[in-house]
Amino acid sequence: MSSQFEVREHPDPTFMVDFFTLFPIIMVIYMGLFFGWFWSIAIGLQKHIPIELRLNLKKFKIFFFIPLLYILFFMMLISSTFYNVSSGDHAAAGIMSKMMLFIVPMHLFSMFCMFYLLYVSSKTIKTVELQKNVSFSDFIGEFFMIWFFPIGIWFIQPRINKIVSETSTLND
Repeated sequence: MSSQFEVREHPDPTFMVDFFTLFPIIMVIYMGLFFGWFWSIAIGLQKHIPIELRLNLKKFKIFFFIPLLYILFFMMLISSTFYNVSSGDHAAAGIMSKMMLFIVPMHLFSMFCMFYLLYVSSKTIKTVELQKNVSFSDFIGEFFMIWFFPIGIWFIQPRINKIVSETSTLND
């Protein structure tokens, strides 16, 4: 049985380039859902919080778009580098190494922004539930459940649905 991943004397690099053509599409879909979920939690649940407890979301909105722009920039950079290297332009690899001076600090700042989004989203959920000002120790569980997105969503989303359905029932 032959496999595309077996070691050969002269492997075909176009296979890996073809493999990575789907990667940006998958990333855009995943990140769109992930960031959309953050937005709907932090912005959408504000109307369920008393006015005096509502969070100032100006910083959240700024920090929301920084990782999105960084991810788009990074995907375009990686895609163009793969394309240039696969077409024989090995100078692109040198350019990529110089871009690391920009990429590393932006990556770290984007990670900080993501943690801030986690922080605001989890704080919003707990503030809506308790209807009082909360500290980090009150919502640390929500923070980690949102951080471990694929697992935590199964616990967090039913609570959000319950909050929204209870509030809509009270308003009817």
